[in-house]
Amino acid sequence: MVAVKQVIQNYKTGELQLVEVPPPELKKGFVLIKNVASLVSVGTEKYMLEMAKKSLLGKARARPDLVKQAIAKIKSEGILEAYKAVMARLDNPVPLGYSCAGVVDDVEEGVEEFKKGERVACAGSGCANHSEVVSVPKNLCVKVPENVDFEEASFVALGGIALEAVRLANPELGDKVSVIGLGLLGQITVQLLIANGCHVFGIDISEEKVKMAIENGAEAGAVSGKQDVISSAKQFAPNGFDSVIIMAATKSNEPLELSAEIARERGRIIAGGLVSLDIPRKIFFEKELELAVSRAWGPGIFDPLYTEKNIDYPFAYARWTAKRNMEEFLWQVAKGNVNVKILITHRFKINDALKAYEMILKGKEKYLGVIIE
Repeated sequence: MVAVKQVIQNYKTGELQLVEVPPPELKKGFVLIKNVASLVSVGTEKYMLEMAKKSLLGKARARPDLVKQAIAKIKSEGILEAYKAVMARLDNPVPLGYSCAGVVDDVEEGVEEFKKGERVACAGSGCANHSEVVSVPKNLCVKVPENVDFEEASFVALGGIALEAVRLANPELGDKVSVIGLGLLGQITVQLLIANGCHVFGIDISEEKVKMAIENGAEAGAVSGKQDVISSAKQFAPNGFDSVIIMAATKSNEPLELSAEIARERGRIIAGGLVSLDIPRKIFFEKELELAVSRAWGPGIFDPLYTEKNIDYPFAYARWTAKRNMEEFLWQVAKGNVNVKILITHRFKINDALKAYEMILKGKEKYLGVIIE
């Protein structure tokens, strides 16, 4: 049994490691894949890295939902058992990464649609990791079109997230849509909206990212903090935006408040990024706004029957599941409607993977799409 390299993090200490581990187990309904390219989701993974480096009190403040679970455990099992459970969870190494592409090495019983040697892309925390070999349930694995390479295919999870957010916005041809937050997710969202026939206005704190969005098809944009964003937005959409998609990552409530200000009456706001959702009731009431929180890359992703047992949802009742969104995103790349190559700024061999995270945490070098080969 040949060991494989994998990037893991100790959530208790925040320490990152590149370790050698036994190859993953191939279970019924799973696909064993030799990875070629894995995409670092810089926003999400940076958040995880910074969270892990916090003190125990800092972690508690950042995740009050887990504190409530711990309190419930204390009430039912006592403080000692709760403490042991919390420490065990923190000590358990967490594999990083959730979006990659490679070649099928083997399949298990119940998998007919994939064959050894086929090129595939896969998604999922805990399975589509930054690892030389991964084992992924077939419902989170899709074939890669012929004219899409491994690097492009490794964007599959982020592409699915962006596509699900666009679907929730339900844009019509000619709609005016604003995208707040123009990192990887925001840039992909802009391109998908343009493919959908929308007039797109981008907003970010980075002037370079706003320029990138405009170069990739957005008609206009504004730099938050450097200009009057609301005034610029109203010039572009005097009646307000039909929908606003938030792809920013911040603890601040500002993106939601800004969205409410620039949306039209009865407009839609989609929260796809890691942002505060403290709803300003007055303006939501006055405009009768809709708010939806986008669920990763689609229906099924948090359903164990879908992700572990590979029970698909009926096509007629769930037209766009997580897997179907992943497939469609890759077809949009294949057709040229989405260009992810222009988003790649860095490539690291897996032996140098820790250098990628060092660069991301230091923040001295400009980065966007980071690929682990």
